[in-house]
Amino acid sequence: MKVMVIGGGGREHAVIRKLKENPEITEIFALPGNGGIAADAACVPIGAKDIASIVSFAEDNGIDYAVVTPDDPLVLGCVDALEEIGVPCFGPRSEAAQIEGSKVFAKNLMKQYGIPTARYEVFTDPEAALAYVRSCPIPIVVKADGLALGKGVVVARSREEAEQAVRESMENHKFGKSGERLVIEEFLEGPEVSVLAFTDGKTIVPMVSSMDHKCAWDGDKGPNTGGMGTVAPNPYYTRALAKRCMKEIFLPTVAAMNAEGRPFKGCLYFGLMLTKDGPKVIEYNCRFGDPETQVVLPLLETDLFTVMRAVTEERLAEVEVKFKNASACCVILASKGYPGSYEKGYPIELPADPAGQIFVAGAARKDGKLVTSGGRVLGCTAVADSLPRAIEAAYALADSVKFENAFCRRDIGRRALQAKAEV
Repeated sequence: MKVMVIGGGGREHAVIRKLKENPEITEIFALPGNGGIAADAACVPIGAKDIASIVSFAEDNGIDYAVVTPDDPLVLGCVDALEEIGVPCFGPRSEAAQIEGSKVFAKNLMKQYGIPTARYEVFTDPEAALAYVRSCPIPIVVKADGLALGKGVVVARSREEAEQAVRESMENHKFGKSGERLVIEEFLEGPEVSVLAFTDGKTIVPMVSSMDHKCAWDGDKGPNTGGMGTVAPNPYYTRALAKRCMKEIFLPTVAAMNAEGRPFKGCLYFGLMLTKDGPKVIEYNCRFGDPETQVVLPLLETDLFTVMRAVTEERLAEVEVKFKNASACCVILASKGYPGSYEKGYPIELPADPAGQIFVAGAARKDGKLVTSGGRVLGCTAVADSLPRAIEAAYALADSVKFENAFCRRDIGRRALQAKAEV
């Protein structure tokens, strides 16, 4: 079978590596892929948002199945367009992808169907939004309604920060149309948990939980990034909590989307906050998280392609989805300056026989060599029988990779180890 994967980051690399385990797949194409993915798939220079060219490529090359992973093409209707020409896909159609494409839609959905989340208000007028943040409790969370490359959320710890976030989004148009509407919601406190789940619109199967590390620097300090590392499973996410989330959040979300005439098929991501009042949804994503995927998929025992096809064909209930009884840690190696400006083009030296998996996110090929081309350059993932061993192995792997101006957080997993000690 010929399979194409839309996207070009570390998440896509992790998906492709897992798909390669299925002997039925004869060719994998990555659109656009990257310099590191090129070692595992044929990279095609077509952007993930170029839906027309993606469709043409699928037609011209006899693609049998497509995996659409990034948020933008999902919201833009990439799955819809491919299904129209008879290519089965893993990923939600555009109407279902709105669960991530519009935070207003997601918040209203939760409110209407009684799914626990933070209290919120929606604003389309900047003056009204500014008046609200001048009187509401602080801290407060300001969110651009639409997709904003993961940068449309500001946790404002002062009124000045809140006002600045409103002005940048609504008056300075920092996020374009995505920021024309704002969700301003209460600040929730507690441990955060990421749970990715396979769903075919009827059955939902949560994957192993994980813990992301968003801040750029040690001690959860510095600017927010796309993620500097992850561990799985998340020790805060107990069996009792998993049961509660299934009953109060996961199943009701699938049911709500069906009731709205927007059945969700694909990977549904739940960003949760474990508050003193119980688990609440911070955000939904309509796809695999990044870098959560880089720790969750290496723990998956069941063949990924088998699961994906079961989702597409609405027979997920027939597949037993198993995960290893183990731990995983992913450490992100980034370019110095990220998430701000950074230099590119530095040669990357990889270990000849890595004791773990290296998923490439921001790298290109130049004169046959791998060079840096992004902020988050690659993720170093290790799986072990315990979390301390997984963390140690992931850092050993990260330290064996060399490129100029590289940096990483040195405390990935520290909070998780503290939580395990508390539990």
